Amino acid sequence: MRRDEFTGMRAFLAVAQERSFTRAASKLGVTRSALSHTISALEERLGVRLLSRTTRDVAPTAAGARLVESIQPHFEGIAAGLSAIGALRDQPSGQVRLVCPDDAVDLVFRPRLPAFLRDYPDITVEVIIDNGFTNIVERQFDAGVRLGEAIARDMVAVRIGPDVTYAVVGSPQYFVERAVPATPHDLTKHNCVNLRLPTSGALYAWEFAKDGREFSVRVEGQLTMSNIDPAINAALDGVGLSYAPKDLVRQHLESGRLQEVLADWAPTFQGYHLYYPSRRHPSPAFAAFVEAFRYRQR
Repeated sequence: MRRDEFTGMRAFLAVAQERSFTRAASKLGVTRSALSHTISALEERLGVRLLSRTTRDVAPTAAGARLVESIQPHFEGIAAGLSAIGALRDQPSGQVRLVCPDDAVDLVFRPRLPAFLRDYPDITVEVIIDNGFTNIVERQFDAGVRLGEAIARDMVAVRIGPDVTYAVVGSPQYFVERAVPATPHDLTKHNCVNLRLPTSGALYAWEFAKDGREFSVRVEGQLTMSNIDPAINAALDGVGLSYAPKDLVRQHLESGRLQEVLADWAPTFQGYHLYYPSRRHPSPAFAAFVEAFRYRQR
């Protein structure tokens, strides 16, 4: 295979996976125009159109999809071979790319990342914050992070955190003129800070559980956020009630800046897990990361 053919197929695979010339160019470390020229040259050499381009999206054509299916396993094999050579080093090296929801950063990674980075100076970690259901294979992430209940069965799941209990919280200022809700259904009378789900675009229905019964309540309010941290800040500012992992607001509860309501109805979910495809060969860097963050019950 000529060098230009290898470069062209690598470039095409990056664009097909990222579905964006801009993101693929950034990933490959080239300019967007240079990448476009490489793809055009490959299409001209093969005599077939590989990518369908619109103003909003880039997607493989039927021929392009067939080429992706054909060459992707070989490129993955090359990456695995390079990782295996890297395993002969005294210390694992390489990059670990993760996608996770915003609260997992504070609950799981922030307390433990400094020690990991210190222990493995040749490993770099990239964490992309995304509260949606990202396709980790298509976007070429090593792993994603979700609560245990939300992981597909065909994925390998490694628990990295304890169970997560959610709480409804508000500031003392908010309750000066409002009665404390006695049941979750009383929330319909309150100004609640909604969370917008990025994948579906719907508003998240607050979940509750008591005496073996689980149910959800769709709340209303003047403010809607896409991340939990700003929603907590809104509660601190007295804007309304927020729904968040209790560990994220514990310091505010202890200081009295927030108070919890409906504690008897608070649901508990399986802790956060790393998940990744079972067919993927973990690199030494990723294997070290998984082992370091594996949750061990005390």
